[in-house]
Amino acid sequence: MRQSNETVPMRAPQWVRSWLWLLVGLVVIMVTIGGATRLTGSGLSITEWKPLTGAIPPLSEAAWLAEFDKYRLSSQYELLNSGMSLAAFKAIYWWEWSHRQFGRLIGLVFLMPFLILLRAWWRGNVTGSLLWGVLGIGALGGLQAGVGWIMVASGLTPGMVAVAPLKLMFHMVVAVCILTALVSYARALSPLARQGMARPLDRCAKLLVGLIFLQIALGALVAGSKAGLSYNTWPLMAGRIIPPLRDLLIVSPWYENFFDNVALVQFQHRMVAYVILVIAVIYARAVRKSHPQSHAAFQATCLAGLVLVQAALGIITLLLAVPLWAGLLHQILAMVVFITGSYHAFSVVRVRESRRAPERRGGKPVILEMDQSVNA
Repeated sequence: MRQSNETVPMRAPQWVRSWLWLLVGLVVIMVTIGGATRLTGSGLSITEWKPLTGAIPPLSEAAWLAEFDKYRLSSQYELLNSGMSLAAFKAIYWWEWSHRQFGRLIGLVFLMPFLILLRAWWRGNVTGSLLWGVLGIGALGGLQAGVGWIMVASGLTPGMVAVAPLKLMFHMVVAVCILTALVSYARALSPLARQGMARPLDRCAKLLVGLIFLQIALGALVAGSKAGLSYNTWPLMAGRIIPPLRDLLIVSPWYENFFDNVALVQFQHRMVAYVILVIAVIYARAVRKSHPQSHAAFQATCLAGLVLVQAALGIITLLLAVPLWAGLLHQILAMVVFITGSYHAFSVVRVRESRRAPERRGGKPVILEMDQSVNA
């Protein structure tokens, strides 16, 4: 039995959409800097969390030596970098400082326009649903800063030489949630009409986004546990498509293998990649057949192509034992794949109708309608 949809008007000044896409780009750059920080082993170089005063780097030789002395108390220095020079320490320090500083920049880019948005809401030019949604994105950003420090702190505990893989995964998951919310509202404010599709295709688009989300989380586990440095062959692992069971279930209790066993961590990352590739190709063909020469078909084809390139890049990264350039490019492309998939899914969600009032010049509100639910 089909029920009618309920729609709510969404109003916002025209600049809001550009601002949201700017934030999407900044988050992708932030993830890239974070990847470089991890791959260069720089994440533990700053051993304190000072949200305000930490923006100022060491300005004197004495200040640099004080920071270096703090780092030399860490297990990473004692076990991996013993004898490191001050110049080498400065190199890794700047990576971590840049990562944190860019996070502060994102906070400023978010805060100032948000205050303007709040004023527009007060004047009735912005709907409450948009305002509260953007406020939620800001809250996620604040949470991300806290999660980032919890992650770093896990690597500063005695005996640790890197951050805990699960905490790294959680840090990445929060970043992807922020991206999801930003893309959702940016697409909702787009002047391009959405194209509802038949239920199986609609669900398949959402399934693809969910699988890509899962794959990025698994990729963070691979990075955190350095599972990409083991089993550097493809398509086989230890001479088999499926590695020996003793390798996959070596950790006790058994469920910890999914997070702590490098063999199983890499294996599940490979398998999910195959599933995504197959579904993306089949889905693109189905959309092109049912909606030829449409925006939806173009988006689905681009998504399938990006997934194919990402899979090839993942194989290259594995075979080369994760060089810096390949690891970074693989992480950047993962963000591009996710953004493309999310944008497409938000574009083809089934709606009864989507009406837009004529746009006005001079920063006047753009009025859109966004569906709240679709029941079939």
